Amino acid sequence: MTPTGNTDRDSGNARNAVDGPAPGQPSRRHLLGHLAGATLAGIAAGVASGGASAAPPAGKNGAPGTSGTSGTSGPATSAGGPNPIVMMPAWQLSREIHARKLSAREVMAAYLDHIARVNPGANAIVALREPEVLLREAAACDQALAAGGSVGWMHGMPQAPKDLALTRGIRTTFGSPIFRDNVPTADAIIVERARAAGAVLIGKTNTPEFGLGSQTFNPVYGATRNPFDANRTAGGSSGGAAAALALRMLPVADGSDFGGSLRNPAGFCNVYGMRPSAGRVPYGPAPEVFIQQLGYEGPMARTVADVALLLATQAGPDARTPQALAQDPVLATLTPANVADVLKTNLKGKRVAWLGDWDGYLPMEAGILPLCEDALNAFPAFGVQVEAIKPPFSPERLWKTWLVHRHFLAGNGMLPLYQDPAKRALLKDSAIWEIEGMLKLSASDVYAASMERSAWYQALLGVFKQFDYIAVPTAQVFPFDVNQPWPKQIAGREMDTYHRWMEVVFPWTLSGCPAISVPVGFGPQGLPMGMQLIGRPRDDLSVLRLARAYEEERDWVGKRLPSAMMG
Repeated sequence: MTPTGNTDRDSGNARNAVDGPAPGQPSRRHLLGHLAGATLAGIAAGVASGGASAAPPAGKNGAPGTSGTSGTSGPATSAGGPNPIVMMPAWQLSREIHARKLSAREVMAAYLDHIARVNPGANAIVALREPEVLLREAAACDQALAAGGSVGWMHGMPQAPKDLALTRGIRTTFGSPIFRDNVPTADAIIVERARAAGAVLIGKTNTPEFGLGSQTFNPVYGATRNPFDANRTAGGSSGGAAAALALRMLPVADGSDFGGSLRNPAGFCNVYGMRPSAGRVPYGPAPEVFIQQLGYEGPMARTVADVALLLATQAGPDARTPQALAQDPVLATLTPANVADVLKTNLKGKRVAWLGDWDGYLPMEAGILPLCEDALNAFPAFGVQVEAIKPPFSPERLWKTWLVHRHFLAGNGMLPLYQDPAKRALLKDSAIWEIEGMLKLSASDVYAASMERSAWYQALLGVFKQFDYIAVPTAQVFPFDVNQPWPKQIAGREMDTYHRWMEVVFPWTLSGCPAISVPVGFGPQGLPMGMQLIGRPRDDLSVLRLARAYEEERDWVGKRLPSAMMG
């Protein structure tokens, strides 16, 4: 049965409330699957018990990104507005800490004060740790730095992993009442790497249940609200991360992406979100490490420089993930001091293929295509030509291929929960739909879908013989009512599944190519939108360089601050 979203389990109103204690505790069993880039209950390594459209902003800022810089540059803040510390991009914050112009304790205090003021209206950060503990940990970072012991570029910086990533000693619920009290005994790989780079974990960012759907709400923590309109969704499944970034509650954020979960919320919240090449960021620890190739983690930030720095931290091989790529030799050299120079390159002569709405196949809310096309008008300023093209592959075939892969991977990941009647009663409708869809599949169905995915990849290679990049909108609708689980209709066309309205992102998930969502401005109702820039397989650095050149021309993050974060 296709989930309609009309039942209590999938209704936004019902999920704004926190349920009572879940019956039973999560077991130590390994659960197969990796949803939205997180090991579903993975547990693998350790469950413990337990307004009008604004004019295009001028760019040419020269620095790694002026979006949210300190009080002496970037957007001005009103009296009683945010502390200049939280307005700094991460690259600058790192340099200030390492130069000992700011102490890590001072930074932590500024962020905690800002979170206390802003987060209640957004519900982006959850499982927030005790301030006294965090201030002590930040002070320890200062002591280490004074002794010459910098851990890495994130030394002393606050970080809150997405609530799909395992965090040692910090509650990890996957947005599910089944795991309400789950405290892992090990970290996910990206969390290990953030800690190793010096980050201080302050809590988690909110996500929908098991990362299903691009609307962040769940029965454990409730809904995350859009920074530009609290009556709208922040998107998902990395909605908490995107909202926290836009509201300056985090310097950078991690997220994960199976069906647009790094890209959609970035577009909905006016920040950057990058789905790296398949294998660039190793996932896990996970009980299954060979079949799962579509859901994995990546970086989000307010500047492209910060996206690049966090990607460099997350990326690189890990023996626990056998299909992980070797570290990109240029990404591996990135530091806050050199990232601006590394991302600057001559793009003259490069070509972008604009797919738009796939020749009318995809319904689009009015206003989205003009915003993207206006953004593309900036590309000739840095030497890049844009040309509209016809779809290189049947979108109907891609949709059918997507459904099989999604059912197979997501459904198997949650199957052990479905097999337990008590836990099944706590699953939302879209989870049950994915599982029951998986149970109807044959081995031949899965193989045929993989053949179709392979044909799509080959078609893309043909496009990349003529073009260097592809551009498409990030979403087919603007941020919608936070109490609506998912849009039932777009431009007069009915949406027949909980994720059909995000069809614009699925081809790029299936491709394994690197894709970044960049802000393109605000629609007639003052709501943000983004555009995906897709590069050749494994050419993540080239995508970052294109995004950085665009950011210099159209710095929407620095131009438009959410009113919710002001005094």
